[in-house]
Amino acid sequence: MKSWSPVEVPPLHSRYQLSQLSLTNSKTGLIQVIPAKSAYRMYVCGITPYDATHLGHAATYLTFDLIGRYLLATGSVVTYVQNITDIDDPLLERATRDGVDWKELAHSQIELFTSDMECLRVIPPDSYIGAVEAIPLIIDAIQSLQKHGSIYPINHDYYFSNSPESTFGELSHLSQKEMEETFSQRGGDPDLPGKLHTLDCLVWMSQREGEPGWPSILGTGRPGWHIECTAIALEYLHPDPIDSFLIDIQGGGNDLIFPHHEMCRSQAKVLTGKELAANYVHAGMIGLDGEKMSKSKGNLVLVSKLVSKGINPMAIRYALMGHHYRDDQMWSEELLSKASSSFEKLKLACSLTEVQETSILIRAITSALANDLDTPTVIKLLDNWAEESLRGGTGGDSDDLKTSLDALLGLKF
Repeated sequence: MKSWSPVEVPPLHSRYQLSQLSLTNSKTGLIQVIPAKSAYRMYVCGITPYDATHLGHAATYLTFDLIGRYLLATGSVVTYVQNITDIDDPLLERATRDGVDWKELAHSQIELFTSDMECLRVIPPDSYIGAVEAIPLIIDAIQSLQKHGSIYPINHDYYFSNSPESTFGELSHLSQKEMEETFSQRGGDPDLPGKLHTLDCLVWMSQREGEPGWPSILGTGRPGWHIECTAIALEYLHPDPIDSFLIDIQGGGNDLIFPHHEMCRSQAKVLTGKELAANYVHAGMIGLDGEKMSKSKGNLVLVSKLVSKGINPMAIRYALMGHHYRDDQMWSEELLSKASSSFEKLKLACSLTEVQETSILIRAITSALANDLDTPTVIKLLDNWAEESLRGGTGGDSDDLKTSLDALLGLKF
């Protein structure tokens, strides 16, 4: 699948020596240093394209855009893969509800999503892979699981058995009861008769009447959600045989920790004997009026709608960086208005001939980012610098600052 347009990322000046990036690993619960490497592999779960891009999406992809930018600024190569679940129950249900072809619905929402990512200057993935185009890979992965004795049928569907060898549950740290409840709430079927374990997940669904299907040795049908990401990550990120893990970073919103990422790592462990990721990194949720922002609730704030109202996409970036990536946040018009005003002050300050000292500021920004992507501190530093510059501060280089903000934060004036 075609990704969105490339984003030009300027190099950070060589006089700025960056510390190693530290991020919170959801598996350990600890802030851990990302070891220095010449190349990193990062997989971030993409959208199911049945509704437009909302600020929850934007916050997640901005988080991993900032991580990617920092690693690039250290001089390393970052190979970034993102999937798009362009066949799944929610997409089919929405298409049926609206009386449209599911392929047309997916195509329209993918176009809107990529347009929003371009507006926000999010660096595109090197490989942007749809579930439909990955079906041959997924079938191969299921066959490999079958050879390991981890696949079994229920009626004409096939399930993956989460065996003890997969260390299932070590990522989410939930009790059996909590996992069963969450699994049920998020599309799972723990009470299905015939399952070996309540938490076993669907890997291949036989074709239902009126739904699409693809031929395979498992019968005509379509893949389950979790095996999609496992197969794509293993194929497109080319794990290094010498590593004890398969990729460096697996990311997404914190609602993916369980069941999705727990299932993916379980499948990968059975397939390869290795941990899927060295670091599991998750962004918080964006809410509105006291509730989580979600398609099912219908309380979405859409990026495209904000932009169509004349909101500067860079002000949206600025607003989203005002809270820590791991924290849940409530969105409001007041929050956006304040961020827009602050961004305009920063923009004005950067346009001055004389500005407040910048080298110390840039080093402070890199230190904050290295410390678990501490963007709230970065925003405070920039707000203070803009105020000082507008009050007549001198000794800085606005061009150097603008280049650094573009490289590290994706801000373009």
